[in-house]
Amino acid sequence: MTARSSSGEQTADPLVFRASLRREKLAARIALDQTTHAVLSAAIEAHLTALMMPLPPQTLAFCAPVRGEFDTRPLASVLLHHGWRAAMPVVEAIDAPMSFRAWTPSTTMSVDRYGIPIPAAGPAIAPDIVLLPLVAFDAQGFRLGYGGGYFDRTLAALVPRPLAIGIGFELARVADIRPQAHDLPLDAVVTEAGAQRFRLA
Repeated sequence: MTARSSSGEQTADPLVFRASLRREKLAARIALDQTTHAVLSAAIEAHLTALMMPLPPQTLAFCAPVRGEFDTRPLASVLLHHGWRAAMPVVEAIDAPMSFRAWTPSTTMSVDRYGIPIPAAGPAIAPDIVLLPLVAFDAQGFRLGYGGGYFDRTLAALVPRPLAIGIGFELARVADIRPQAHDLPLDAVVTEAGAQRFRLA
């Protein structure tokens, strides 16, 4: 049986399907004009704030924004003032779990091999909550990222596993990303439409 992407393309190969879906959703996100991006981002930040602020202070991991992603840094800065800690993931070896380095607004940054800003140095800390950028996500809570598998390897290696919350725009929502054996489901997803919980009580 063939599968149909949200663009109407049919393919029986899940890898081809996912590559096509990734291209389509990345292009749609990057095409958002500045005003629309700001409005949608403000709504995401409001929903994330409502989700995080009632929690006791913990360690929040997030990524510096690239390719039109939501920018978590303003919210992380607010949480720091409420006793939280913040960290960013760092790829230290290809095909290995990532580590997490402490982050503050004054942290000196560098750029990793993929062009993503990361803390240049600093202590490694274990996150309690990880915010994962989304290229696409589906009704079962599976996430499509950039294809490197780093977050899946990292979440699988962390004990206890932190809460995994996908962050993205509603344009990333699809019925089925056709998850592979290595894909791990998210606990929740937050978009401009609100928070959808899958395994988060």
